Amino acid sequence: MKPRTEAELAETVAGLQDPVRISGGGTRGIGGPEMTIETGGLSGITLYEPGALTIVAQAGTPVAEIEAALEAEGQQLAFEPMDHRGLLGTNGAPTIGGVVAANISGPRRIQAGACRDFLLGVRYVDGKGQVVKNGGRVMKNVTGYDLVKLMGGSWGTLGVLTEVSLKVLPKPQAVATLAVRVADGSRAVGALSAALKSPFEVSGAAFDPQDGHALLRIEGFADSVAYRVGQLKSVLAEYGDVAERDGSAEIWQAIRDVSVFHGHEGDVWRISVKPSDAPGIAARLGADQTLFDWGGGLIWALVRKGDDLRARLGAFDGHATLVRAAAETVEALGRFQPESAGIQALTQGIRQRFDPRGLFNPGLMG
Repeated sequence: MKPRTEAELAETVAGLQDPVRISGGGTRGIGGPEMTIETGGLSGITLYEPGALTIVAQAGTPVAEIEAALEAEGQQLAFEPMDHRGLLGTNGAPTIGGVVAANISGPRRIQAGACRDFLLGVRYVDGKGQVVKNGGRVMKNVTGYDLVKLMGGSWGTLGVLTEVSLKVLPKPQAVATLAVRVADGSRAVGALSAALKSPFEVSGAAFDPQDGHALLRIEGFADSVAYRVGQLKSVLAEYGDVAERDGSAEIWQAIRDVSVFHGHEGDVWRISVKPSDAPGIAARLGADQTLFDWGGGLIWALVRKGDDLRARLGAFDGHATLVRAAAETVEALGRFQPESAGIQALTQGIRQRFDPRGLFNPGLMG
């Protein structure tokens, strides 16, 4: 099913008898019920005010279309959403609704914030087939909830997004990347932490163990970038040799999209941890390859097929998400970290209010 209007979507949902899978551009390989509602028919930028740093688009609008419109005005989606296609081997076009639904956020999250931090408003169809708009008519069953924060990262389990409003930011005038040669993960996280704690406004902090360098991005006006690069070289000198690298756009796109794993066999996990714990956690993974982002707060791991990474890690302060694996592995292990009993009861209560018939992406988030 591919509704062309919000009203058609609402009518479709109201008439559903069985659960459905919600799909945007189909780039993330999410399984679920055979019956699918595709939001790609709800496409187009409905409002763009560069002076107000605001864009409004229907949920099925391709991210590339939005980025092209912003590029023409020297603006950007500051949370730089990841493109999963290379990692997952999928086709299609990423949509803005899919980005919002999964709260997809790239390397700049450490400075600018996550996708949900840029959400100004949402429209969606709930499990009763009712159209709900943030800031407009508030349904009785959602009174008291921050709809924007709830929908951002709900993975389509609460409702089908039809339109999103986002804050955008100007593109930086200049970008520089510093590479610090480090001996191991502990030294890398030390260097990244030192840079992030400094007053020099780092907008990217990653470590590729295969490359052996901690990478730092500095953005802004040209004179400011040049000054901060010079200061950071002094801050980072104790961790290893420091040099500037060309091709910042390509470097950070590769980190954003975890390009180092592209074309490699195995399951892919995404582990969120305290940055200071990252080296120890990574050592316990037994991974073929790893990549650190967010100053060590995010670890990407490539492991053997069917490997239960959560069992190997045991209890730890964070959570592990299975991003790429065979359907039977996802079914056996679950895509998301199991919730505690208290959190599970809370989330089930919220879902019951938004989707009382359990129609949307059942079982996806536990």
